[in-house]
Amino acid sequence: MKAAALDRFGGPEVLGIKTVSVPTCGDDEVLVRVAAAGIGAWDWMEREGQMAELLPTAPSFPYVPGADGAGEVVAVGKEVKDLKVGDQVYGSAFLSTKGGFYAEYVAVKGDQASRIPKGLKVEQAAGLAADGITALRGLEDHLQLKSGQRLLIFGANGGIGHMALQFAKRMGAKVLAVASGEDGVELARRLGADAVVDGRKGDVDKVCREFAPEGFDAALVLASGDAAEKALQYMRKGGRVAWPNGVEPAPKVPEGAQAIAYDGIPGADVMKRMNALIEAGPFHLEIGRVYALEEAAKAQQEVLKHHLGKYAIRIQ
Repeated sequence: MKAAALDRFGGPEVLGIKTVSVPTCGDDEVLVRVAAAGIGAWDWMEREGQMAELLPTAPSFPYVPGADGAGEVVAVGKEVKDLKVGDQVYGSAFLSTKGGFYAEYVAVKGDQASRIPKGLKVEQAAGLAADGITALRGLEDHLQLKSGQRLLIFGANGGIGHMALQFAKRMGAKVLAVASGEDGVELARRLGADAVVDGRKGDVDKVCREFAPEGFDAALVLASGDAAEKALQYMRKGGRVAWPNGVEPAPKVPEGAQAIAYDGIPGADVMKRMNALIEAGPFHLEIGRVYALEEAAKAQQEVLKHHLGKYAIRIQ
């Protein structure tokens, strides 16, 4: 099969088109014909080998990256009960020893794949597993967000942020979205934020004071910097501040608020919860740009610049 793969760890030049073997489908896996793959802001770290120590075994080359994606199930392991050949699925293959989604086929653990929620196209679903799961884990499992609470989302126009905004509204929260740029502010407004401010040019202090006069109950921080530090000063005592591991530097959480760093770990339960939220009404997954497989290295560089939502690679 064709894949965008690495001969060695390094810069963008090490990622190129290779012919590699189709992975075998284990008893607890499904084999997916990949339609599209998500581009993660962390993909360059995997390419450079910064995540190699997290692999269960020593890396072998050619190495196929790609944490998440979507496509059609073409084979099902005997231990997998909830999926069948022909199902349209999205899934996670983060740091899989069998290779990721930057390829025509990928083997995915059965409990890390799920049918694509109704209303999403396959290219949208390609960006769902890593960022959507990270968003929902943060809101439900770590912030323990409740209806009526006031939530700050810092970085609301990115992949995780724009999904977190929609999940939080469906959970009944009041959301202040801190976004980047006029296009980011417009997206956050369109997705239903109760208030929006540009983190670079807006009066963050004023908006936070007016939106949460008694302090925020919860904050999901997806980017760091001076504006984030300003906004977090408006946390109430006993409030919770969560951020995914990889947000650097880690946010400065004021005294009296709980600080929670976490990982967006995939699993059948969180995917079921996420699908239910998405299918509860119209849901928008913003795909800012779609690249060809041959443009994988370019995509990994451009996702680090200002953009809206997720980027994706069309595989076939």
